[in-house]
Amino acid sequence: MTAPGPGLRPFSIKAKLGTLVVVSVFITTGLVMVAMRTRTELRFITVFSVIATLLITQFVAHGLTAPLDEMRAVARSISHGDYTRRVSGADRRDELGDLAQTINLMADDLAAVDRHRKELVANVSHELRTPIAALRAVLENVVDGVSAADPETMRTALKQTERLGRLVETLLDLSRLDNGVVTLKAGRFEVWPYLSGVLKEANLAAAHRRLSSGSGNHSRTDVHLHLDVSPPELTAHADAERLHQVVANLIDNAVKHSPPHGRVTVRARRGAQPESLHLEVTDEGPGIPESEWHRVFERFNRGDVSSPHGPGSDGGTGLGLAIARWAVDLHGGRIGVAESARGCRIRVTLPGIRQPRG
Repeated sequence: MTAPGPGLRPFSIKAKLGTLVVVSVFITTGLVMVAMRTRTELRFITVFSVIATLLITQFVAHGLTAPLDEMRAVARSISHGDYTRRVSGADRRDELGDLAQTINLMADDLAAVDRHRKELVANVSHELRTPIAALRAVLENVVDGVSAADPETMRTALKQTERLGRLVETLLDLSRLDNGVVTLKAGRFEVWPYLSGVLKEANLAAAHRRLSSGSGNHSRTDVHLHLDVSPPELTAHADAERLHQVVANLIDNAVKHSPPHGRVTVRARRGAQPESLHLEVTDEGPGIPESEWHRVFERFNRGDVSSPHGPGSDGGTGLGLAIARWAVDLHGGRIGVAESARGCRIRVTLPGIRQPRG
């Protein structure tokens, strides 16, 4: 719905005040004419005119000031942190109705921000508490002599420390995202060797985490990563570091949701524009319900699947896809969930070199 313009509207405050003046003039003129015909004294006419005008003015003023009093009360509640109250009369067809709608929208936005802030604190606290508690338990056992500071114990402590490091690095990425301090350093690169390196790093990272933990129960090394680039000499224009964040997070998310000995495929194709790129990362996991497609890129969202993570997954932080969307947005590209007969398919489109408008 288009907002009314600044001109005079049939039900605006300007129109009501103008009507008040016109009515007051008509009443006064009518009483003067009555006085002239009935020869009533002018002082009585003056008193009657003043009383009638005051009554009409009071009626109109009450209709204008009552909503303002309510808005002041609601605004005071919002300033005290109560975002549940709303202003009535948002359906009025005047400036006060517009102001009521604006205040209600502001209250909705502030309530959403406050809810996200509380969720952020709760989720970060939970994510930090788990590895800190595990690390503390290991160190307490070593100090109390319950366990020796052997390589196995130190690997357990190292694993929790690395998990803390990954979470802190992710939070720093989000901080740079919110502050807008990240700039793109785009350049041309060959897609096949670049993505091969990203997949190789993902395999090495999984193997390293398994060795650090001393067992295979905390990482996924059973999932096969497959790369499909066509044509093989495909090139693209993007920020390699930011694109690495996108692909690495998508692969990590796909591996976590894959079944035992599943397959994750990274597919790259040429886009419509010069040096543009279409990327797809698919897995064979339970997939994402269509009703959740719009939420998967929200921060700390982990989906509503009953068993979202395969064996060896630590659950993650729920921030990987949010960072991937941020990096894609920096490029002016698009990222989203695409239809898939099996598992989940995330599609990324990067615009490449943008052509100047003629």
